[in-house]
Amino acid sequence: MTTELAVATALSGGNLVLLAVLAYVWAQNYRRFKTPLVLGLLAFSVVLALENATAIYFFFSSGMFYASDPLAQRAVTLLRGLQLLALCFLAYVTLK
Repeated sequence: MTTELAVATALSGGNLVLLAVLAYVWAQNYRRFKTPLVLGLLAFSVVLALENATAIYFFFSSGMFYASDPLAQRAVTLLRGLQLLALCFLAYVTLK
Protein backbone atom coordinates (compact mmCIF):
# COMPACT_ATOMS: atom_id res chain seq x y z
CA MET A 1 0.00 0.00 0.00
CA THR A 2 1.38 3.38 -0.97
CA THR A 3 1.59 6.36 1.35
CA GLU A 4 -1.31 8.07 -0.39
CA LEU A 5 -3.56 5.06 0.07
CA ALA A 6 -2.49 4.69 3.71
CA VAL A 7 -3.44 8.34 4.29
CA ALA A 8 -6.72 7.84 2.40
CA THR A 9 -7.47 4.82 4.60
CA ALA A 10 -6.78 6.83 7.76
CA LEU A 11 -8.99 9.66 6.49
CA SER A 12 -11.79 7.20 5.75
CA GLY A 13 -11.38 5.84 9.28
CA GLY A 14 -11.69 9.37 10.65
CA ASN A 15 -14.79 9.86 8.52
CA LEU A 16 -16.28 6.71 10.02
CA VAL A 17 -15.64 7.95 13.56
CA LEU A 18 -17.29 11.31 12.86
CA LEU A 19 -20.20 9.62 11.12
CA ALA A 20 -20.71 7.33 14.12
CA VAL A 21 -20.86 10.35 16.42
CA LEU A 22 -23.26 12.15 14.11
CA ALA A 23 -25.45 9.06 13.71
CA TYR A 24 -25.65 8.69 17.49
CA VAL A 25 -26.68 12.33 17.98
CA TRP A 26 -29.18 12.22 15.13
CA ALA A 27 -30.66 8.92 16.38
CA GLN A 28 -31.17 10.49 19.82
CA ASN A 29 -32.76 13.54 18.20
CA TYR A 30 -35.02 11.38 16.06
CA ARG A 31 -36.24 9.47 19.11
CA ARG A 32 -37.06 12.78 20.73
CA PHE A 33 -38.51 14.81 17.84
CA LYS A 34 -39.60 12.23 15.21
CA THR A 35 -39.05 14.68 12.34
CA PRO A 36 -38.34 13.54 8.76
CA LEU A 37 -35.37 15.92 8.51
CA VAL A 38 -33.54 14.23 11.37
CA LEU A 39 -34.39 10.82 9.92
CA GLY A 40 -32.92 12.00 6.62
CA LEU A 41 -29.73 13.09 8.39
CA LEU A 42 -29.51 9.71 10.10
CA ALA A 43 -29.96 7.92 6.75
CA PHE A 44 -27.31 10.20 5.23
CA SER A 45 -24.81 9.21 7.93
CA VAL A 46 -25.50 5.50 7.45
CA VAL A 47 -25.10 5.65 3.67
CA LEU A 48 -21.92 7.72 3.88
CA ALA A 49 -20.53 5.34 6.50
CA LEU A 50 -21.20 2.40 4.17
CA GLU A 51 -19.41 4.28 1.38
CA ASN A 52 -16.36 4.88 3.59
CA ALA A 53 -16.31 1.27 4.81
CA THR A 54 -16.46 0.09 1.19
CA ALA A 55 -13.61 2.45 0.31
CA ILE A 56 -11.46 1.01 3.12
CA TYR A 57 -12.22 -2.50 1.85
CA PHE A 58 -11.10 -1.55 -1.66
CA PHE A 59 -7.98 0.18 -0.34
CA PHE A 60 -6.90 -3.16 1.11
CA SER A 61 -8.03 -5.34 -1.79
CA SER A 62 -5.57 -6.13 -4.53
CA GLY A 63 -8.01 -5.49 -7.36
CA MET A 64 -8.26 -1.71 -7.08
CA PHE A 65 -8.60 -0.06 -10.45
CA TYR A 66 -6.36 2.88 -9.47
CA ALA A 67 -3.80 1.02 -7.36
CA SER A 68 -0.93 1.74 -9.72
CA ASP A 69 -1.86 5.27 -10.79
CA PRO A 70 -0.24 7.89 -8.51
CA LEU A 71 -2.47 10.70 -9.78
CA ALA A 72 -5.62 8.73 -8.97
CA GLN A 73 -4.23 7.89 -5.52
CA ARG A 74 -3.60 11.58 -4.81
CA ALA A 75 -7.09 12.47 -6.04
CA VAL A 76 -8.67 9.81 -3.80
CA THR A 77 -6.67 11.08 -0.83
CA LEU A 78 -7.70 14.68 -1.55
CA LEU A 79 -11.36 13.69 -1.83
CA ARG A 80 -11.21 11.76 1.46
CA GLY A 81 -9.60 14.80 3.09
CA LEU A 82 -12.29 17.13 1.77
CA GLN A 83 -14.96 14.74 3.00
CA LEU A 84 -13.36 14.72 6.44
CA LEU A 85 -13.29 18.53 6.47
CA ALA A 86 -16.97 18.68 5.50
CA LEU A 87 -17.85 16.19 8.23
CA CYS A 88 -15.88 18.24 10.76
CA PHE A 89 -17.98 21.28 9.90
CA LEU A 90 -21.17 19.23 10.09
CA ALA A 91 -20.15 17.68 13.42
CA TYR A 92 -19.28 21.11 14.81
CA VAL A 93 -22.66 22.62 14.02
CA THR A 94 -24.50 19.48 15.09
CA LEU A 95 -22.80 19.26 18.47
CA LYS A 96 -22.95 23.00 19.15
